[in-house]
Amino acid sequence: MGHVIVVDLGFGDAGKGTVVDWLCSRGPEPVHAVVRFNGGAQAAHNVVAPDGRHHTFAQFGSGTFVPGVRTHLSRFMLVDPLALAAEAAHLRDLGVHDALDRLTVDRGALLTTPYHRAANRARESARGGARHGSCGMGIGETVAYSLAHVDAPRAGDCLSPARLRRGLTAVRDWYREEFPGGEAVPPVDDCVDAFTAFAERVRIVGEEHLHHLLRTGDVVFEGAQGVLLDEWHGFHPYTTWSTTTFANADTLLAEAGVAPGSATRLGVLRTYATRHGPGPFVTEDPALTADLPDRHNGTGPWQGAFRVGHLDAVALRYALDVTGPVDALAVTHLDVAQERTDLKLCVAYEGMERIPVHPAGDLEAQAALTERLLTARPVYAPLTSNPLATISEALDTPVALGSYGPTAFDKSRAYSFGELGRQTRRSAM
Repeated sequence: MGHVIVVDLGFGDAGKGTVVDWLCSRGPEPVHAVVRFNGGAQAAHNVVAPDGRHHTFAQFGSGTFVPGVRTHLSRFMLVDPLALAAEAAHLRDLGVHDALDRLTVDRGALLTTPYHRAANRARESARGGARHGSCGMGIGETVAYSLAHVDAPRAGDCLSPARLRRGLTAVRDWYREEFPGGEAVPPVDDCVDAFTAFAERVRIVGEEHLHHLLRTGDVVFEGAQGVLLDEWHGFHPYTTWSTTTFANADTLLAEAGVAPGSATRLGVLRTYATRHGPGPFVTEDPALTADLPDRHNGTGPWQGAFRVGHLDAVALRYALDVTGPVDALAVTHLDVAQERTDLKLCVAYEGMERIPVHPAGDLEAQAALTERLLTARPVYAPLTSNPLATISEALDTPVALGSYGPTAFDKSRAYSFGELGRQTRRSAM
């Protein structure tokens, strides 16, 4: 199989976790590690084991139910030690007692602290009705703080209590200055104790560790959120402070000397569209929102409502244009498509057949695009009784995996991964 990069082509919640779990537990070749390459504790990748155990993976790789599969948090991850400890505790309750033993963290990964989280919630609350739909976990504030402060706390600082204390004190003081009268936050000493305990429990490593993992066996790179929320190519300002495309994984592979194009690039999507919180959603259908509740997703105090609509080939083609070549698709929720004959496929928007791609960093152009999409109207065609063929044709990309339920046993390979060579790649060349 070789290395595989898993990316969500939509607004998130397409089923990356269940796909990663399948790759690790029942895929064509053994996987020995999952590498997380963007996002942080706000990720919510749901995995249901065949015996009914359910866990929402945030920082641990979604292959952790599989004995022996390791997790590596790359330098592109935002690491929240407190949330990680809570996640490890839930995994222990489910019988996974060695999750922390199988975890490594790059020393360069930024740390998300209670001060970032409090700032995130204060800023989002101040927006009132103009909220962006944050998860309230401090992700954007962690990145923004690091861009303005070269001494932003990183995982490696947890190995030096004095340096860690200076960094955490600076973040706390920044929070108090930015949001006087904001919510109460824990003392710095308490955070220092918790973060140093984290460093004593997990292995904090340099970049050479990932290079070793990649030479040792097959690795799955697990992305977070979705391409349509990307910090540069998403519909500003309803985006994340994270690169959600293949770019970070490509960088890590290149640094390790892995040949370009040798990793399989897998794009994940549902047979219908979903979005959490505000922002453009051209194919949203209130009837589907009412009829297709998601047991693992709902309205959150920070994200907002969980919205449902019809499959949007226009938005998905834009995601493919943004990400570059994609080898194959993994299509989830096919059981829903079998049961619902009223699902549709959006093939165009009135007056727009393709969403334009702007240069990365042009947020003014992205904001103008957002305004245009907020009033766009979909043009529909039937999804048909063969959704895999319809989706593959609409996106000009082969389907490698179909998912008909939540567990790894509910998945079916449409093509052998070994057959997905460069000749199948969707490319603009």
